Amino acid sequence: MSKVDLAQFHKAFHEESLDGLDAMEQALLALDEGAEDPELINVVFRAAHSIKGGAATFGFNDVAAFTHVAENLMDEVRSGRRPMEKAVVELLLRSGDIIRDMLSLQMAGQPGATTESQTLLAELSAMVSGGTAAPVAAKAAAPAEAVEGWDIAFRPFDYLLKTGNDPARMFRELEALGPLTTTVDASKLPALADMDPTASYLAYTLRLDAGAKRAAVEGVFDWVDGDCDLAVTPRLAAAPASAPAPVVPVAASAAPRAVREVATSSEASSVRVGIEKIDMLINLVGELVITQAMLTQFDDGVDASQLEMFRHGLAQLGRHTRELQESVMSIRMLPISTVFNRFPRLVRDLAQKLDKKVVLDLRGETTELDKTVLEKIGDPLVHLVRNAIDHGLEGPAKRTAAGKSDTGTLRMEAFHRGGSIVVEVGDDGAGLNRDAIVAKAIQRGIIASGEGMSDDAVAELIFEAGFSTAAATTDLSGRGVGMDVVRRNVMDLGGTVSIRSVYGKGTTFTITLPLTLAIIDGLTAAVGSETYIVPLVSIVESVQVKADAVRSVVGGGELFRFRDEWLPIVRLFDVFGCEGERRAIQDGIVIVVEGEGTRIGLFADELIGQQQAVVKSLEANYRRVVGISGATILADGSVALITDIAGLVRLQARRKAA
Repeated sequence: MSKVDLAQFHKAFHEESLDGLDAMEQALLALDEGAEDPELINVVFRAAHSIKGGAATFGFNDVAAFTHVAENLMDEVRSGRRPMEKAVVELLLRSGDIIRDMLSLQMAGQPGATTESQTLLAELSAMVSGGTAAPVAAKAAAPAEAVEGWDIAFRPFDYLLKTGNDPARMFRELEALGPLTTTVDASKLPALADMDPTASYLAYTLRLDAGAKRAAVEGVFDWVDGDCDLAVTPRLAAAPASAPAPVVPVAASAAPRAVREVATSSEASSVRVGIEKIDMLINLVGELVITQAMLTQFDDGVDASQLEMFRHGLAQLGRHTRELQESVMSIRMLPISTVFNRFPRLVRDLAQKLDKKVVLDLRGETTELDKTVLEKIGDPLVHLVRNAIDHGLEGPAKRTAAGKSDTGTLRMEAFHRGGSIVVEVGDDGAGLNRDAIVAKAIQRGIIASGEGMSDDAVAELIFEAGFSTAAATTDLSGRGVGMDVVRRNVMDLGGTVSIRSVYGKGTTFTITLPLTLAIIDGLTAAVGSETYIVPLVSIVESVQVKADAVRSVVGGGELFRFRDEWLPIVRLFDVFGCEGERRAIQDGIVIVVEGEGTRIGLFADELIGQQQAVVKSLEANYRRVVGISGATILADGSVALITDIAGLVRLQARRKAA
């Protein structure tokens, strides 16, 4: 009888375990807020029990042993022998984090047990047995303390150099601890013409061959906390061959951030689909087969008597194709609750750390958007939430003094608006201090004066590169580090971010995103014999400009009057090197677009119409082209290029600077 290979079920077990841990965390948070539903306790117990059983089945013994102790603790609570107090909730929440990391390590073929989880396992054992198990766990942890070196993954955010930090200085500090090997990842280094000398494009993999203390290694990066992705993982010395196996597993989470990145990438490779969506897809394919059979009878031509039937077949084919496209796209659509669910824990932990009272109000969790957009919007939202709690919401004493409730409210809401999805992050905190923002912007040379600037224009200043980092160390009631990064990440998704704030009342950030990155709505414009598609989400208005409304500026640039402002003109035939048929401004059309908070006018020969475009990667099939985000195939089989509005705005800014 052949032996069953259990490895084929590992991925399913991992995904189910992560779902169980998510349910466990939500139940624990509800219990922490005072809920007295016994079913919540059962949810936590069942999650631990299922993970323990599955881990033991698949040979993940480190996870099984750790989860067994957590299950024992929950059994005491479930049986009424122990109250569900805050200390228990806190310990079980930390245990969930450790189990998540241990699972990811074991899925990667590594031992699930590491030093940090050993400490937590000792705490769990001590709580279960009344304190007698902690010394045993401490003895078992001794072999795991022998660290022979450290592996460090360090990816600075692109604005890090503007904060005054220098990676080379940090590497010299690491070399003082022992031999250091540095590997540079330059995959995101742009062409020389596109390079910003103040931006950080490189990532580093560092190998420190020294048994230094974790505090000493992580202390090197204290000044860049929040300005980089960092994972510090110990390399443990091999135990002597004669050493007996430890009674208690040496548990896991030496590098939780690195481990969770692995978990995220594995989750990104699959998506769960409701059976009703699969049934709809199968039915549509069946309809297409019937329509294809109908049209096959016309292989030898169509006579006059069959013309109406042929037209009917083509119309039916078009209808089924549209329905099939919508059905396939719906498979990629997931509720935003998969992102929102991470925030109750984040808000709770941050509020406790900062000694603030915060209630999280989640709305529109069932709103769906494309899986690709969903995966990439998480980081900007985390950034906004962290800064809202840290810098936006006041402490209880200040709120009471201002006549507010001592508990601040953080609202996250998602809803559809037209063909886009809108995500709002708002708080009822102190709002933005206009005078402080203007003063800081003048000090940093961003503006010369705040006179005549509207409140909205002043609020937009916090998105300037390098501004918010300095603001975080002042008395600004606005946001903290890297709001320019938030805007750039949203722009990369083809979206926009705006802000509205009332001093003393609160601040709301509004992120508008396309439902999907695979298909966009665009305006088709002709430039000579070439066709370009301008994303509809970026278009403000298209206008015909008279010659007397255009002004030339030093350096060869052009400006035109649009409402109450002068906007630069970008002639597409000049940027892309094609032959435009119309050179006089009054003979063509100017499309006013907005990207990265800046408006420009794109000059084209004429507008052809509006259409949906299936986006194909130009970089994957050809190479990266400045000002172009992708390509699509038109109905006649020709290729149309999709303009990158943010790239054109940056190109115009460089020309202006030159």
